[in-house]
Amino acid sequence: MNEHPTSSFSSKFGLIMAAAGSAVGLGNIWKFPYIAGENGGGAFLIIYLICVILFGLPMVLTEFLIGKRSGKSVYGAFNELKENNHWHWLGWLCMMSAFLIMGFYFLVTGWCFNYLVEAIGNVFHGLDSEALAAHFTEVSGNKLRMIGFGLIPVVLTAVVLWFDVNKGIERLSKILMPLLLLMMILMAIRVLMLDGSNAGVQFFFNVDFTKVTPKVILEAMGQCFFSLSIGMGALITYGAYMPKNQSATYTSIQVISLDTIVALLAGVIIFPAVFAFGFNPAEGPQLVFVVLPAVFEQMSFAWLSSVLFFILLCIAALTSTISLMEVAVAFITEASKGRLNRQHSVLITSAIVIVLIVVCTVIPQSFDVFDKLTACIMLPIGALGMSLFVGWSLPAKNGKGVLRADKGARYWFGKVYIFMLRWLVPVAILLVLLNSLGIFK
Repeated sequence: MNEHPTSSFSSKFGLIMAAAGSAVGLGNIWKFPYIAGENGGGAFLIIYLICVILFGLPMVLTEFLIGKRSGKSVYGAFNELKENNHWHWLGWLCMMSAFLIMGFYFLVTGWCFNYLVEAIGNVFHGLDSEALAAHFTEVSGNKLRMIGFGLIPVVLTAVVLWFDVNKGIERLSKILMPLLLLMMILMAIRVLMLDGSNAGVQFFFNVDFTKVTPKVILEAMGQCFFSLSIGMGALITYGAYMPKNQSATYTSIQVISLDTIVALLAGVIIFPAVFAFGFNPAEGPQLVFVVLPAVFEQMSFAWLSSVLFFILLCIAALTSTISLMEVAVAFITEASKGRLNRQHSVLITSAIVIVLIVVCTVIPQSFDVFDKLTACIMLPIGALGMSLFVGWSLPAKNGKGVLRADKGARYWFGKVYIFMLRWLVPVAILLVLLNSLGIFK
C-alpha cells in the first residue's frame, strides 16, 4: 500500500490519545447525559454498553483498518483497497459530512468558550435556573458574539493542524486527553461528596429492565454511533497515520474503552449533582448550559467548579474539532495531488468552516438542518457503506485479509468480525437510520 502524504504518529500512545480524543467530545459530556436522562438512566446505560461492544467495536475497527491498509485519506482509501470500484463516493460523503458537522459543532464549541469566559468572570453568580435559561437564549441569539466565539476554536484547531501530525495532533493529544481524564475524575470525586448525590448515582446505575423499550434500544444504538464518531472518516484518517507495528484491533478496544469511560464519568459528574439539588435529569440539550451552572451556584466553591467544568467541556470539544478538520485537510491535500501542502489545506478548510459558522448563526434553521442531515442520514449511510465495502465488496484476500494481516488479531476474532460486519452491523445501522427519519413512532 502507498504511504500517506503526511507524517505518521510516532508512538502507539499518541495515536490512542488522538483517536480517543476524536471519539470523545461533546457527544460524551453534553449529549450522552441528557439522552440517558431522557431514556431511564441505568436501563439505557446497559443497552448502550451492549451496543458499543456489538456494533461500535466492529465499526471503529473497520475505519482503522481501511485507513491503515490503504495508507490514504478518505479521498483515496477505497480505491486503493479495491481498484476501479464505485465506492469512492464514500470518501466524498465523509468529507461533506465533516464540513457540515464542523459548521454547527464549532458553533457549539464557541458556546463552550463563551460560557468558560463567563464562568471566569463569575457572570452566573446569583442567577437561578430561570434566569440562566433566559441568559442562554440571549447569548445564543447574539449573532456577532456567537460568530466571534466560534472563531476561537477554528483558530486553535488550525494552529494545531498547521504542523505535521506528530508535531501537532499527537503532541497536543498527549496533553489534552490525560488532562481531560484527570479533571473528570477530580470533578466526579467532588460531586460524589455532595449530600443527596446517592440518588443520582442510583438513577444512573440502577437497572430497571421494565424501562427497556424499542425506543430506548434505538436511541442507545444511535448514541453509540454518534459518540464514537463513526461514519465521518475521522478514524480512517487517523488509521492512515497508524504505525505499522500497531494493532488496529487492540487500538480499537482501547479507544472505545476510553470513550466509554469518559461518557460514564460525565454521567457520574452530572446526575449526582443534578439530583443533589433537585433538578430534572431529563432537561435535554440545555442540561449543560442552564441546569449545571444553576447546580454549581448552589455548591461550595461554586466559581471554581463552574470554571473547571467549562474548561473540561472546551478540551473535549477541541479534541473532536481537531479530528473533524483533519478529515478535510487530509482530503484536500491528497486530492490536490501535490499542488497544495498541509498549510494551504488548513487555510482553505478554515475559510470554509468560518463561512459555515456564519451561515449557521445568521440562518438558525441551517443549524438544525446540518445537524439532522448529518446525524440522521449522512453518518448512518457512511457507516453502512463502510461495513458493506469491507464485509462484502472487497475480495477475500483484502476483505478477511484486512483483519488477518493486523497484528494481534486472532483467527476466531476475524470470523466473528466479518460475520458481524456483514449481518448484524448493517441491520443495526438501518434501524438507526429509519428511527432517525421518524419511521418508528
